[in-house]
Parts: sequence; C-alpha cells; structure tokens
Amino acid sequence: MLKEPVIKELIIGGRKFSSRLFMGTGKFSSNEAMRGALEASGAQMVTVALKRLDFSNNSNSNILNYIDTERYTLLPNTAGAKNSEQAVRLARLARVAGCEPFVKLEVTPEPRYLLPDPVETLKAAEILVKDGFVVLPYINADPVLAKRLQEVGVAAVMPLGAPIGTNQGVMTKDQLAIIIEQAQVPVVVDAGLGAPSHAAQAIELGADAVLINTAIATAGKPDVMARAFKLAVEAAVLAREAGLAETSQFARATSPTEYQLTAFLK
Repeated sequence: MLKEPVIKELIIGGRKFSSRLFMGTGKFSSNEAMRGALEASGAQMVTVALKRLDFSNNSNSNILNYIDTERYTLLPNTAGAKNSEQAVRLARLARVAGCEPFVKLEVTPEPRYLLPDPVETLKAAEILVKDGFVVLPYINADPVLAKRLQEVGVAAVMPLGAPIGTNQGVMTKDQLAIIIEQAQVPVVVDAGLGAPSHAAQAIELGADAVLINTAIATAGKPDVMARAFKLAVEAAVLAREAGLAETSQFARATSPTEYQLTAFLK
C-alpha cells in the first residue's frame, strides 16, 4: 500500500513550517472571511501590515482577534514604508508592542506600481538584522540584490512574480531561476500570483514557498480558493520531490516504434 508522502519541513528563522503556502490578510471583505480562508489554506505563516495593527483595540474590528498566534507565526510587514527609516521604525514599534522579531521588509516609495526600492531595502535589512530581527525582504526578482541581502544575514528572500495585486503569474521566471540557483536561504515568491497554477509553477521552478493574498481575498469564495492554492502547492512540492520529467524540443514515443510480433509468428 502506498504510504502518504510527507512534505519536508521548511525552516525559516529557526522555526519549522510544514506548509509551503504563506498568506496575506489584506483585501478580504471581512475579518471572518479572512479567518475562514486561513483555516482552509493550511498556512502557518501569516503576514499583516503593521499599519493595520492596533494592540490596544479589543473590538471585533481588530484583525488580531481573528488570528490565532498560537497556531500561526505572525509576520508583520512594513507595507507603506517609503524609505529605510520608516521601515525600521515600523519594525521596532512592532517589537515594542510585543510582536516576535519576524518582519517582512517592504519599502515601496512609488504608489502606482508598488515596486520595492532595492537601495532602501538593503539599507533597512542591514539595520534590522543587526538589531536582531528575522528579516524576510520583499524584492524585485534581482539576483544581485538577493545575494547582497543574503550576505547581510536575511532569513529568506521574497522576490516578486509580478507587481503586487496584478494576478499576472510568474512573469519573472528567468530571474527567479537564477535567484533560486544561487540561494543560500529559502526563496519565497511573493506578489502577482493570481491562480493556483501560478503557485504550482513557482514551486516547480524551485521556490521553497509562495505568499498569496489578492488571489484568495478577492475570490468569490475565498475559503474555497485558499483550499485550491493549498492543494496546488502540495502537488507541486510532491512533483518536484518525485522528479519532474525533462522537457524536449522533439516528440518522444512512449511506446516501441517497431512492433514485437515474434511471439505471434511462432
């Protein structure tokens, strides 16, 4: 009887994750919808914008009341920071408020495309790593920057598949392949993945995990879409571990090209 395969755990910042699907919490129609999608996704790491956190608010409007921090690793992010100074200040405020030192570093000074600033991201990462944070920087799919960030001690790199919220899929495939090849830390493809097939493609390419928000939050049934992403990611991880077949420019017959009729002619 075939044993149920076990997906190898992913380690980030000394913490183990059996799920390779991370989830964002923005854009949901309600906190209840967000909580239902989290449960369906099987995710263990959840990112929340620091500007949305209100540690003094115990009302139903507080998103923290809908995230079980015993079950999920909370990954506060510095979304909205326009430079390294703002990003560092947000991260430090979160730690003072009682958050663990995990932080998703985002520095996006330009509002239309929300592309990360490589110079300010590297500058902030250097400061936060020295300050004892477990830093996961959101970056363009830039192999040189990814190496520089690893050299300063980040726990993972999070290159984009496409601009945030565009749902375009893995538009940076060639650059991601280089980042993955050179990586000394986990690679989490973040932003732009709009369908479960996009997430599977990123994992099959060699990414260690994916982070999904818009595609789940804006779906007609977020919990069902979260489940679809969960299954797609698990299937892709298993397929990669099994050994994906090589591609070929030419057709290859799956059956013998010459009939073996010897037994029938005797």
